[in-house]
Amino acid sequence: MINENILGVRLREIRQLRNISLGQIEKTINITKSTLSNIERGIKPASLSMVITLADFFDVSVDYLVGRTDVPEVNKK
Repeated sequence: MINENILGVRLREIRQLRNISLGQIEKTINITKSTLSNIERGIKPASLSMVITLADFFDVSVDYLVGRTDVPEVNKK
């Protein structure tokens, strides 16, 4: 099960660290600003496909976003 709290915290942290607005994400992937804001605040759960899309967008691992590791880098082989 995905921990919605850690997912939201990590999404907001990485988005702010990279100075990316909700609007920029909305224009790039199929998610509204309000939905992303609700995910960040832990109000709305994210589907697995959305978590994967967000991980790809930020170029971090899904494991990092959901709190299974503290290492954001994707293990590329």
